[in-house]
Amino acid sequence: MSMVDPSIDYLATLVDSKYTLAILAAKRARELTKPGQVLPEKEVSIALREIGDKKITYTRKK
Repeated sequence: MSMVDPSIDYLATLVDSKYTLAILAAKRARELTKPGQVLPEKEVSIALREIGDKKITYTRKK
């Protein structure tokens, strides 16, 4: 059983590398962080769920 839902293995299939996944999640979590705001769960968990729901995408620049 995974502590993260969706699992990291599933999320890794949506991006080109786990590094990209970490960067996407960190940037989105930073956007969600606001002083005095109370969220139902951690910002990183929300970001990973949004990536899993395909609400967050990226394009690779060459």
